[in-house]
Amino acid sequence: MGTRIYVPCDTTALSVGADEVAEAIEAEAVRRGLSIELIRNGSRGLFWLETLVEVDAGSGRVSYGPVEPEDVPGLFDAGLADGSQDHSLARGDIEKHPYLTQQQRLTFSRIGLTDPVSIEDYQAHDGFRGLENALKLSGQAIVDAVKDSGLRGRGGAAFPTGIKWQTVHDTDGDQKYIVCNADEGDSGTFADRLVMECDPYLLIEGMTIAGLAVGATQGFIYLRSEYPVAHRILNTALARAYEGGYLGSDILGTGKHFDLEVRLAAGAYICGEETSLLDSLEGKRGMVRAKPPLPAIKGLFGKPTVVNNVLSLAAVPFILDKGAKAYADYGMGRSRGTLPLQLAGNVKQGGLVELAFGITLRDLMDKFGGGTASGRPLRAVQAGGPLGTYMPETQWDTPIDYERFAELGAVVGHGGIVMFDDTVNLGEQARFAMEFCTVESCGKCTPCRIGSVRGVEVIDKIRAGDNRAANLELLGELCETMVDGSLCAMGGMTPFPVQSVMKHFPEDLNG
Repeated sequence: MGTRIYVPCDTTALSVGADEVAEAIEAEAVRRGLSIELIRNGSRGLFWLETLVEVDAGSGRVSYGPVEPEDVPGLFDAGLADGSQDHSLARGDIEKHPYLTQQQRLTFSRIGLTDPVSIEDYQAHDGFRGLENALKLSGQAIVDAVKDSGLRGRGGAAFPTGIKWQTVHDTDGDQKYIVCNADEGDSGTFADRLVMECDPYLLIEGMTIAGLAVGATQGFIYLRSEYPVAHRILNTALARAYEGGYLGSDILGTGKHFDLEVRLAAGAYICGEETSLLDSLEGKRGMVRAKPPLPAIKGLFGKPTVVNNVLSLAAVPFILDKGAKAYADYGMGRSRGTLPLQLAGNVKQGGLVELAFGITLRDLMDKFGGGTASGRPLRAVQAGGPLGTYMPETQWDTPIDYERFAELGAVVGHGGIVMFDDTVNLGEQARFAMEFCTVESCGKCTPCRIGSVRGVEVIDKIRAGDNRAANLELLGELCETMVDGSLCAMGGMTPFPVQSVMKHFPEDLNG
């Protein structure tokens, strides 16, 4: 066996030329008569260093990045195959990089280490241990472990995962379902994609444990249609999981049953809302359902259904392997465990950062993000996706915690953090929030369908100086109507970014 060289295979790395780098490495090794083993691993989440090439030097994996195909001959000249660090792109032992050493990676402990579709790699890094433990427990005992962990939904509402599971567990039904919301549509978010592309068995394991917990025998991954790499990797992993006995009618010889498949989403942001998602899975147009009944009682095809997003389900194997307390020991207040935060926008060091709840926005953006990519002063940050508020500097010392953010009227959401320097026009961003809603609304309720259209019109009048005072008052009333009257969070949260601009950046509405 030759020197092991790792080149990532996820979407981000591919977008900056990882395939071409891999081809160049193989060709250069052949030209020099060197024996190498090229492994396509997942990204570590240090996106500003992609393509990040790693070499197994025997005492750890040394890294080089960002590598372009034309850099490869020079890297070999400098001793790449031996792990030499005598090159300007050398980054040292990747495990000792401060971006990684300052994190608490529970959910993302394997990404970058393994071949994503290798079951052997997954098992070598504690994979399927949670499932093996779950197979020995009653459904109620599994639900209790998730409740004791304090895990909350890593989406919008942050509802306690164990309570949702308890409801499905306690509801009678001849068929129950586990549905994974993998329609990751929030701006600045990519953690779900990294799970599916870099550690797909983690999601498979988490969903299977959920099925055992509530008595569901069928699961669906509702996958964003714009994620073709994740689609391919998930289907490969599912096929191998069936071959290995981790899915099907006799899981690991226990007689327990769980089937799982991928369904492509409809390309609509509204289908990230759980009831609209269920309509889409049923083959209908994605329209928000009135609640009650809750999906946990009457969900997919009218049956009791667990609907969780990728990060919620991906946290479950750790809990069943290491224990509920081991997970709950991280975090603060009612926000337990870790949250994968995603740094995007005008940021110098964009990427994935998994940390226990409690770090402040300022520390996150400075220590990990390294400030703005432009080098200009940071002016605002939007947390929680396109429906999150624009947070001014006076709020950056707030710990990232569901309750502390709620006190400010802000949302943690899916953990997306989008940074803006002082050239941003937040009046334009406020307009975009309303315009986004006009495009993505399902159209079922009037406050969302009509309110967003009127919102764009009123903001345009304000910025044009047309009867400014009266229209500002009208915009405020319109936002309140949408918050209080919309059927779901699409219309109910669209005013949040608008209201934050009115409150914290009113000068940008001058036009």
